[in-house]
Amino acid sequence: MLTRIKSIYLYIKQRGTVTTNELVEEFGITQRTIQRDLNVLEYNKLVESPARGKWSVTKKKIRIS
Repeated sequence: MLTRIKSIYLYIKQRGTVTTNELVEEFGITQRTIQRDLNVLEYNKLVESPARGKWSVTKKKIRIS
């Protein structure tokens, strides 16, 4: 699960802004699972949703190992 969340974060960071549906298509998992993963990222202040259904990364500094 952590690997998937990390992959989702990196995908959003690379693309800039993505939709929830883009993530569903890219990762081949259900919309509910994507939403749970995005909730984890949002809770940790790594992504934000400036418009409903669109996601972008925040300016929070992180170290990816």
